Amino acid sequence: MVFMSGESVNMLLNRILTAVIGVPLIFICIYCGNVAFYIMMFIISFLCVYECLTILKKYNPHTIVSLIMASLFFVFIYFFNSTMIDKVAFSAIIMIFILFFVEVVFCENPSFSIERIAISFFGAFFIPLALLYMSYIRNLDNGMKFIFFLFIVVWVLDTAAYGFGILFGQHELAKDISPKKTIEGTIAGIVFGILTAYLCRYVFMQDVLTITESLMLGFVIAIIGQFSDLAESLIKRDANIKDSGKIIPGHGGVFDRFDSYIFVAPTVYYYILLFLK
Repeated sequence: MVFMSGESVNMLLNRILTAVIGVPLIFICIYCGNVAFYIMMFIISFLCVYECLTILKKYNPHTIVSLIMASLFFVFIYFFNSTMIDKVAFSAIIMIFILFFVEVVFCENPSFSIERIAISFFGAFFIPLALLYMSYIRNLDNGMKFIFFLFIVVWVLDTAAYGFGILFGQHELAKDISPKKTIEGTIAGIVFGILTAYLCRYVFMQDVLTITESLMLGFVIAIIGQFSDLAESLIKRDANIKDSGKIIPGHGGVFDRFDSYIFVAPTVYYYILLFLK
């Protein structure tokens, strides 16, 4: 018989309670779309950037500058049409790199200068851009359904991976990065991700996806989502911390809760364009 520790039970209950409160709010923003969904993703992006830079504070990243640039980039991109987005993104890359190099060149302490630039750039540009793809997906034909599909599949597979990992996990997946993640939990996440994708298709996406397409999309989300989670764990391992923050009971920080979407959002967006259009 498998027993869960009191700490694990409390954490699981906190996760469920957070979902009961948070899920309806997120679903309302998804349903409303437009500004409501965009504001939600802006807040998520800002908090993810802040927590990431806080985690890696030992490298002394340009926290304030990165937060300002990340916010401006996320806001300004909303006002450009699709034909201008690539030009704006490219211009932002050049401007941010120049700004960070100028600061490092003239600073008094050049220690960790390359790491500082890389981490600051990661926060100022990569995280916001990756999460912007959630808005791009929402703006596609049937975008609301795809976003609901994406959120539901990720939530279920994350919960399944966590629960089965606690109950049945025996073999570590990547012990040097995340000792608590197990092969058993990962397999459960993949299985439940695929099953959830099929159920989502059955309930509200029969006019959008075939059975095969739903299963394949669920598989892609399950693989990329768990890999994205591991990538965030790598960052936390470098800082030797367990959670990116404490703002979400049972989940840690916003970065902990939405880390899967950083790799999943752009992957799903281009998957839709390449294989489902």
